[in-house]
Amino acid sequence: MIANNVRRRSTGFQLPGFLQTFWEKRAGDIIPPVIGTLSFLLIWQLASSSGITRLPGPISLWTDQRTRELLLYPFYDLGGLDKGLFWQTLASLGRVAQGYSVAAIVGISVGVLVGTNKLLNKALDPLFQFLRMVAPLAWVPIALIALQQNQPAAIFVIFITAVWPILINTAEGVRQIPDDYNNVAKVLKLSRKDYYLNILFPAALPYIFTGLRIAIGLAWLAIIAAEIVMSGIVGIGFFIWDAYQQNYISEIILAVIYIGAVGLLLDRGVAYLQKLIVPGGEN
Repeated sequence: MIANNVRRRSTGFQLPGFLQTFWEKRAGDIIPPVIGTLSFLLIWQLASSSGITRLPGPISLWTDQRTRELLLYPFYDLGGLDKGLFWQTLASLGRVAQGYSVAAIVGISVGVLVGTNKLLNKALDPLFQFLRMVAPLAWVPIALIALQQNQPAAIFVIFITAVWPILINTAEGVRQIPDDYNNVAKVLKLSRKDYYLNILFPAALPYIFTGLRIAIGLAWLAIIAAEIVMSGIVGIGFFIWDAYQQNYISEIILAVIYIGAVGLLLDRGVAYLQKLIVPGGEN
């Protein structure tokens, strides 16, 4: 404490109280990932500069004029497919939101139904396990043939990719409800509505959120892959494919950074909801 006070006096700088408190609590969580990220970037830049890899280093994101403009002007919109990375990413997120929402509704509903009915579970579980093994890209041509349009086809690919972890985890959560809880419900003669609201959903929520968290990552991966295959739609996946065709490698790297950052935020967002809703939920 004395050393910290001496250091503050010597530098003439002191963080505001709330920032100081935040830093003291979170420094151990912030410093290691920052050091790890900077080390990775340094190794990448050295490998690029020495010719070990043909990929441009992270510095090229600023030195390359096209990439620098994309960094400085993410909100530009010249019409058609010529849009900044903000709009490209937002278009992809819009499709993910639609497909993921439908997957959550269907997955939780069917998961509860299957989890509470042993016969139905035996009948449908092999089908669910079979369908969830199909790669997202394999659904793209089927969706395009069935729906005839890129937008609904992309949303369907997200749905069919994201629904299985939600459904399977929800069903497992329902099956793992302790027998004591079910016995109490029988003794109290709870209605189906009261049983679902007071026993089933609270007990199964940790499993449901595990499925939701896995599914949001899969949904984000699926839309990127689908947009790369589909042509003529605004989206971060199409942006990557277009940059590849024109050999703009730095733009591809920048788009990959966007994808990773957005995916991390989506995962943390669902984890934060879990922490708020589920007792003892962890971030």
